[in-house]
Amino acid sequence: MKLRILLALLAAGFPGWSDAATPEAEPALSWWGYGELNYDRPADHPEEARFDLARFVIGAGYRFDEHTRLQSELEVEHAVSSSSDPGEVEIEQAYIEHDLRDDSFVRVGLFLIPSGLLNENHEPTRFHGVFRNFVETAIIPSTWREGGIGLQHDTANGLKLQAGVTTGFDLSKWDAASSEGTDSPLGSIHQELAQARAVDFSGHLAVNYTGTPGLKVGASLFTGGAGQGQAGFAGAKVSLWEGHMRWEVRTLELSALYARGRISGTAPINMRLLGSATLIPQSFYGAYLEAAWRGLAQGDLPLTPFLRYEQFNTAASYADLGPGLTPAAHPERRALTLGLDWLWTRGVVLKADYVDFTDSGGGDRLALGLGYEF
Repeated sequence: MKLRILLALLAAGFPGWSDAATPEAEPALSWWGYGELNYDRPADHPEEARFDLARFVIGAGYRFDEHTRLQSELEVEHAVSSSSDPGEVEIEQAYIEHDLRDDSFVRVGLFLIPSGLLNENHEPTRFHGVFRNFVETAIIPSTWREGGIGLQHDTANGLKLQAGVTTGFDLSKWDAASSEGTDSPLGSIHQELAQARAVDFSGHLAVNYTGTPGLKVGASLFTGGAGQGQAGFAGAKVSLWEGHMRWEVRTLELSALYARGRISGTAPINMRLLGSATLIPQSFYGAYLEAAWRGLAQGDLPLTPFLRYEQFNTAASYADLGPGLTPAAHPERRALTLGLDWLWTRGVVLKADYVDFTDSGGGDRLALGLGYEF
């Protein structure tokens, strides 16, 4: 009788016995998010100062089994989204990830392209300054995502290899009547997997090394057709490559990046657009150097001043259209950003910076920001 009672108690989970001995299982469903609140005041036009809830992002993950998981993010930009408001609601990521073995996995769905230092690490607590840098928004169109399949392999010595086949750009989206293409050539023809044309697919390859403590160095290439089977766009192709480095030694952090893009097959398209405000550039590029110092500390929460110098040109050259017809290259922009980040508490950062365009082309501004990530 006593033995039967003891067995029954154990089967029911006797307090202090089985619960204490068995570790709690990791929940299958997980949540995360980040957001940005920004204030910017143009130096030349203070009447255009803006206060904006730039981004509000909620992410959800689900673990189907020990090898298969879902990753997804829903983003609201500029607080309100409607036909008469500037905001947008968009799916930033939505993919299934499956382990092929301990050091390799495959992704299928909508995911971030591994390009540069910012695109895969764009949360406000992970970059310096109120706004994302010019090079990794105007040249590399962060946040840049495509739909398709991607592979990743990590080696024991710190080498990460990524490759994939995805959707690409659609040059028929170019709006020659607006300045959107001047702001970011690839950003203006990005499809974002919104009924994306998929006649032409693209490929990408990225290599990153982090085997030396404090060092990250890498490069990436993205290339593919951009005509998407549309009449008059045959032969259009987009290529973008970049190299980057980040080195953290003691309290000093140094970063550098160079990116260069090309849109080929633009001459016949631009001939049809002659007289429009914005023709399609053949080449564009950008580079920056950034230094941050974490020597000012308050406990274990750093106060980080930083300095960033950028050079970029979103229309460095145009395809030859003949004498008197080929547009002149745009002047290079040069920007110096001096700022301060304060990690208020873990996951919350306060930011302030000033941008000085040293080419005197206008655009100087003061900015303040609040960012969070959980």
